[in-house]
Amino acid sequence: MFCENAILRKNSKFVSNLYQTIMEEKPVPHYRRLYEQLRKSIVDGIYKEGDLLPSENELCTLHNLTRPTVRKALDLLTHEGFIKKQQGLGSIVHKLPKGIGILSIAGTTTAIGKKNLTTKTVVRPRVQPWPDDFFFPLSDELKTTGCIYFERVRSVMDRPIFYEQTYLPNINLPRFTSRNLDNKSLFDLLRQNYHLEVKGGEQYFKAIEAGDSKICEYLNLYSGQPVLYLSRKLETNRVNFSFYSFMYCNTNDYSLYGVF
Repeated sequence: MFCENAILRKNSKFVSNLYQTIMEEKPVPHYRRLYEQLRKSIVDGIYKEGDLLPSENELCTLHNLTRPTVRKALDLLTHEGFIKKQQGLGSIVHKLPKGIGILSIAGTTTAIGKKNLTTKTVVRPRVQPWPDDFFFPLSDELKTTGCIYFERVRSVMDRPIFYEQTYLPNINLPRFTSRNLDNKSLFDLLRQNYHLEVKGGEQYFKAIEAGDSKICEYLNLYSGQPVLYLSRKLETNRVNFSFYSFMYCNTNDYSLYGVF
């Protein structure tokens, strides 16, 4: 029996390492590379609101890509609200939201901008069981594998705005617990490293009083002060893979904006 268990553990470790190697060596599709390049150019301000992106023919020539590949990258940018396609003109850079994009599938970092947003991890990623009283229903598979949990505080112009508790399914996310999440976009990290894209989800809002000591400490609030509480289920392009966040938002100085 001992020998069989040892073999099972060894095989399990081999499979885990093999999957991790496959994830790390899996090539990035050409349309995804072009999408990431154009997206970064828009977010960084190289292409500004109202600018025209290079035409499809020009992008094909510049990147040595086929027209369907270029169109797939542009369609993804259109879906996420970065560009608008206008017949006779081409792809026009869309105005990025000026409010806090917590309601947008483009993510908070994109809406606010990296220069104005700082993110500090207050609880590093760790594997743990799902809470017994979890707000959203979970499948038996998710309950068995547990979750990756972490907490972060996000500030705008040095003012703490969000205290966020995040739960990721502990499935096919190699080395996630060793990643540094400070000043990082979770959406970008999941998209670039695990090919996970947020496609939509559910959100629930509630106005509560800041009673928990953590909320007061992290958001610089006094006990009893109003705070907006968001419960979010974020669905991805991977079948049956959703992740969850619970956010406490100080909206005294900033409103929330976005399309979900």
